[in-house]
Amino acid sequence: MSENAAGRFPARHLPQVVVRDLPPPPASARRVIGPGVVAAGVGLASGEFVLYPYIASQVGLVFLWAAAVGIVTQWFLNMEIERYTLATGETALTGFSRFWRHWGLVFAIMVYFANLWPGWATSSATMVTYLFGGNATWIAIGMLLVIGVTLTLAPVIYTALERIEGLKVILVVLFIAVAIGFAISADAWAELPTAVTAPDFPTELGFALMLSALVFAGAGGGQNLCQSNWIRDKGYGMGAYVPRLVSPVTGAEEAAPGTGFIFETTPENLTRWRRWWRLANQEQALTFALISFVTIVLMSLLSYSTVFGTPGLANSVEFLRIEGETLKATVGGWFGTLFWLIGALSLFAAALGIVDYTSRLAADVLKTSYLRSRSENRIYFGLVWGLVAIGIVVLLAGLNQPLPLLVIAACVGGLMMFIYSVLLLLLNRRVLPPEIRPRVWRVVALVWSVLLFGVFSALTIWQQGAKLLDWMG
Repeated sequence: MSENAAGRFPARHLPQVVVRDLPPPPASARRVIGPGVVAAGVGLASGEFVLYPYIASQVGLVFLWAAAVGIVTQWFLNMEIERYTLATGETALTGFSRFWRHWGLVFAIMVYFANLWPGWATSSATMVTYLFGGNATWIAIGMLLVIGVTLTLAPVIYTALERIEGLKVILVVLFIAVAIGFAISADAWAELPTAVTAPDFPTELGFALMLSALVFAGAGGGQNLCQSNWIRDKGYGMGAYVPRLVSPVTGAEEAAPGTGFIFETTPENLTRWRRWWRLANQEQALTFALISFVTIVLMSLLSYSTVFGTPGLANSVEFLRIEGETLKATVGGWFGTLFWLIGALSLFAAALGIVDYTSRLAADVLKTSYLRSRSENRIYFGLVWGLVAIGIVVLLAGLNQPLPLLVIAACVGGLMMFIYSVLLLLLNRRVLPPEIRPRVWRVVALVWSVLLFGVFSALTIWQQGAKLLDWMG
């Protein structure tokens, strides 16, 4: 039976998995809370603070259906990513690499392309200038250095990330509670039912913006793939057998196994699996999905209350300056200042999470498929400081969102989700034991993800490609 359990895993490019019992799940659901909070915390950035509020300022609340569609679709994606890691202790990227050695590298490169320009650090720095003045470029460089030092000195990286993103979520929720009492108008609440009764497909926004709204409602792009890494560091399922990333300065490194695991489908293991699977689904639904959707809705209501109908608003951090000034004028100077302060902290925490997951995904790929004798911790920290250095060079060079980079950022997230939705279908339906494979309705959800992100990616690439050709003359 052990041979059959392990024999399903393609082993041409990677070592075969080892058969071990599935660790028992915790008695309390509270002990698994964390990965969904991290996902929501890292994801509370462009979608919640800029993108959906900007859309609400232009067309009202009729496009909030896209947030619901995007988040529900991502919840299904996250759970299929988590399914493989719960069962094996391997990341989804490692599973993809069992089909073709270089799949992981393809995704790592795509994530790097999406995150080379330090957009969230720059946006956070710009909001700091609204509060205290100063030069946004040098503030952003200082933030990147702080991010590098934070990720280097934290004894256990995931634990530090969970605490930082958890604090961010708490601050954002408290701000929203204040906004409900002081800033969201009765007209905005009255308009909210139109999101359900009169949803719209505002093509005047452009396919790139609509794709971005679907992709970045919640998480999006490479961040979803990092659910594997985060639940493994939290000790979910077979991930309990894999050591966590630690600091080369303050942490105690453990020897990492060279392969993943699988459990025999005995009655005891299957009972444990059902409990793990239920806990993981609940954690994602009540943290990532709920926090992300409520935040998008309420921040959109705040935008609708303050700047709806204002001509000439930019879909950028400049939009937040105008919204903050309007809040100062309509509610009070204290509230506009609070809005900018929470926005700056939120975008900084997002920047930290983006540097982490970009480096974490690439480190896992390099360690698993190419540098098996090297320490994953040291690969990770080399990548962290490499990304910080690239960001500093970009900022010092004066690059300010050049059009080609914007086109890449608009397309790469949705394209990536289209590709890994297909791979997840193959991985979890072909490789995992029949007893723990996704059921029909979850397969249908993955097929929907393939169609959704495939169609929108194709439309976006077509539309943005035409604009890029026009820009190049």
